[in-house]
Amino acid sequence: MFRTVLVANRGEIACRVIATLREHGIRAVAVHSDADARALHVRQADAAVRIGPAEARHSYLDAEAILRAARETGAEAIHPGYGFLAESPAFARVVEQAGLAFIGPTAEQAARFGDKRAARAAAVAAGVPVVPGWEPPAGAGDDDLVRGARELGYPVIVKAALGGGGKGMEVVRGDAELLEACESGRRVAAAAFGEGSVYLERLLERPRHVEVQIFGDGRGGAVHFGERECSLQRRHQKVLEETPSVGIDEPTRAALCAAAVGLARSVSYRGAGTVEFLVASDGGFHFLEVNTRLQVEHPVTEMVTGVDLVWLQLEVSAHRRLPIAQEQIVRRGHAVEVRVYAEDPAHDFLPQAGGLARVVWPRGPFVRVDAGVESGSEVAVHYDPILAKVVGWGPDREAALGRLARALDETVIHGTRTNLDFLRAVARDAGVRAGQIDTVYLEREFLPAYLARTADEAPPLVLAAAAVAEALAAEGPGASGTEPGATGGRGAPYADPFERLGRWRLPGITP
Repeated sequence: MFRTVLVANRGEIACRVIATLREHGIRAVAVHSDADARALHVRQADAAVRIGPAEARHSYLDAEAILRAARETGAEAIHPGYGFLAESPAFARVVEQAGLAFIGPTAEQAARFGDKRAARAAAVAAGVPVVPGWEPPAGAGDDDLVRGARELGYPVIVKAALGGGGKGMEVVRGDAELLEACESGRRVAAAAFGEGSVYLERLLERPRHVEVQIFGDGRGGAVHFGERECSLQRRHQKVLEETPSVGIDEPTRAALCAAAVGLARSVSYRGAGTVEFLVASDGGFHFLEVNTRLQVEHPVTEMVTGVDLVWLQLEVSAHRRLPIAQEQIVRRGHAVEVRVYAEDPAHDFLPQAGGLARVVWPRGPFVRVDAGVESGSEVAVHYDPILAKVVGWGPDREAALGRLARALDETVIHGTRTNLDFLRAVARDAGVRAGQIDTVYLEREFLPAYLARTADEAPPLVLAAAAVAEALAAEGPGASGTEPGATGGRGAPYADPFERLGRWRLPGITP
């Protein structure tokens, strides 16, 4: 096993990886930009190295700076977390060329599954059903795009060939929208992923988004840890994830997991990955993509299986073997996760930044918090504004959702706006609790009602301040420090607490 591992990331995922490293006595090295010099992940690590200024392209995306930090600290392996360079084939390649272990799939696998077109081809070769699609041939013109969309049948989705996170995706329902959506998709893809290719897929109306957690040993062996339901999304970004899925039956579950493992074995997949599917209303499922990294929502799988997936990543990377067989993976109960962001739901979920004056995370039984901030932390403008993930476990789905809702009620974050109130409402929504969800449920049914309600509501802190101001005004200037006996604008006398309380004494004190 490795003695020193460098974590090439920041925030909650860096803290999460460092926790496993320290539990097993492995020296953890953090890297940080100038903006993160005093960040939580830096303080939790055994050593930390500055890798550049605040901008990610000059720090967390600077492969040479990260390799230099690894050499300086004697690291034997690099864990990329998720985001930044986690799915970069070039980074995986230079790490291993430098004689270090990349804790993830091979560069070739990252390249294959990072290109959605190549991933579709791999799925077809493995016998996994895919969503019908059309890829523009070299030199394709506007007429070709229109012909391809018509062959598929509207509505279609324009998708960026590389990358993820919903970037470069747009639903098109007719010829008039198609060319503009393709041009927009190319621009977004080029800016986000450095390559502007797009392709078309038929839109499945109101599907569920279900993914399967896989692990491969890199030699043809693979297992799965069951599926996760990720249908509750906003603009293709996941809001709430859970396991097991509430919307599929056992035969479908078995078929999904078998398809995912079959795909992993067909390419001798190495390490952690997620095979994602769209499940239609008739129960049929279609391959969507493969994420070649540890997922943001991996804690729900850990909660129901009792397996530390980060430790499993380390085991596979160090020894090229899976230390667990399929029959040893047993799932118990239900787990639900939400992502806490510094963002303003009332203003189109605009990201927020600033200092966090007070942070209180819930501590109840069977509640887990993966946090990257604490009281006094700064939320920088340069990075994704995720603050933490809150997870609730229960013997069944109803209990898990109830525990999650209570945990969110106990969470306190002062200093910047967050999506906490939005998440509390999602966890208690009748449709969510009934499991009547799909990938557009939040935008179609939940958000309009939620935003209409919150538009007329003042934030809780504003209401509290108003209540204090009202009380002070009622009791007059004397309430804020003037002499007893003074009267306020409403003629109310100064409120002397000793007069109001009457006769009283401290407990245990004999008069």
